[in-house]
Amino acid sequence: MVKRLEYKWIVGIVFVFGLFMDLLDMTITNVAIPTLSRDFNASTTQVQWVVTGYLLSLATFIPVSGWLGDRFGTKRIFMTALFLFTSASLACGLANSIEMLVAFRLLQGVGGGILTPVGTAMLFRAFPPQERAKAAAILMIPMVVAPASGPVLGGYLVEYHSWEWIFWINIPVGVLGFIFAGLFLREEKQPTAGRLDIPGLVLGGGGLAALLYGLAEAGDHGFGDPRALGFGGAGLATLVAFTLVELRTREPMIDMRLFTNKLFAATNAVQMIGFAGLMGGLFLLPLMLQAPSTRGLGAFESGLTTFPQAIGVVTMVQVTGRIYPIVGPRRMLMVGLTGVALTTTAFYFVGLGTDLWFIRGIMFLRGCSFAFMLIALQTATFATITPQLMGRASAISSAGRQVGASFGVALLATVLTNRLSHHGTSLYVPGADSDAAITSFHEAFLVASALTIIGAAAAFFVSDREAAVTMRRAAPVVEEEPSESAYAGVH
Repeated sequence: MVKRLEYKWIVGIVFVFGLFMDLLDMTITNVAIPTLSRDFNASTTQVQWVVTGYLLSLATFIPVSGWLGDRFGTKRIFMTALFLFTSASLACGLANSIEMLVAFRLLQGVGGGILTPVGTAMLFRAFPPQERAKAAAILMIPMVVAPASGPVLGGYLVEYHSWEWIFWINIPVGVLGFIFAGLFLREEKQPTAGRLDIPGLVLGGGGLAALLYGLAEAGDHGFGDPRALGFGGAGLATLVAFTLVELRTREPMIDMRLFTNKLFAATNAVQMIGFAGLMGGLFLLPLMLQAPSTRGLGAFESGLTTFPQAIGVVTMVQVTGRIYPIVGPRRMLMVGLTGVALTTTAFYFVGLGTDLWFIRGIMFLRGCSFAFMLIALQTATFATITPQLMGRASAISSAGRQVGASFGVALLATVLTNRLSHHGTSLYVPGADSDAAITSFHEAFLVASALTIIGAAAAFFVSDREAAVTMRRAAPVVEEEPSESAYAGVH
């Protein structure tokens, strides 16, 4: 029966397996963070690396995925990435310390960072240009179903089984995808793959890791701690060196010259800042809902409470697609990010006895606001990028999302830890001051709101005139690998 299918549909089926796992893993983990913190006796700054490490690994390996597929073959690299992701999922469930879990999450990120871009390249090569809309429709299946089901499924598994199952659930999907890919995919290589930018890979990944580790140390020991200052400063210096090296490299991993394109630079700045605030705030919410010293909800009820943000995104995506050609990206981004900032600020009024439906209403409105941001970014970012540079531009945009998200999670985890220490309370110690804990969350949410306000201000520099070509038709499909964070709001 499978052999009767056209090859393009076989590629679509295989890619759905991989993309579903990747996106599900983005949204299924956050509801387990309080349980992981309790079971491993880990601090907030330690356990945030379960999220941050994965995002950082994604950001590091997304840019090299295209070269790997072109050099060694898309089938071979896709199957290798699928094997890495599935194996790391098994290992995550077997981890017996927070350090082991973070290490295996890093390995998962390697697989995920390679999996989605290579799969997208296979898909769009298999479908001729006039049928790319069909390819985009295939992507929408896992992009809608996986993130939306993540929090509820994760909450159910954590509460009624064990946290290990949020990782082990990937195994049957990964095995089926691996077998199907081995049997039916064709190998494709490109004769002009070029060289791998090893200095860029080392400096970029190393600089980001050092900077985020410095932030984590600041959370535990204060911003004046020598380790925080040392690692933070070393990270910034390494990232400066990375920029200089990439500007002088003939075939860079990240083509920094693309930032001379004003529209591309502006939209990516908005995206990075916006996702920092969005993801950082979403890291905080399950902690506030589940911590014994605050609300003490179960993981499943926590997942049901955050789930309405996915409904908000799905509800508004089609509407915002129709609005875009009329109002343009600048105003849509400013409205979307302002909405995210306001809904984040609304958590300042969430207390120990606040009705959960009030929180669900906030999450729904947050999803509606995020849809404005999502559509405008996906449509306008590549408006002035030539087809020859689309691959490099896509790699920058995808990596930038993950960098912004990982920075936001690390920063907000640091702020929360700092404020808990300042108020002399804790999330998990019996008898901790609940009012002080809630106040700590309120202050951290205000920082997340400030980040998104900065993103809204940055959106002022996005030019509707430069993006005019994308406003001549309703919400064009951008041929880019789907964002792992596209439905980040359903953590």
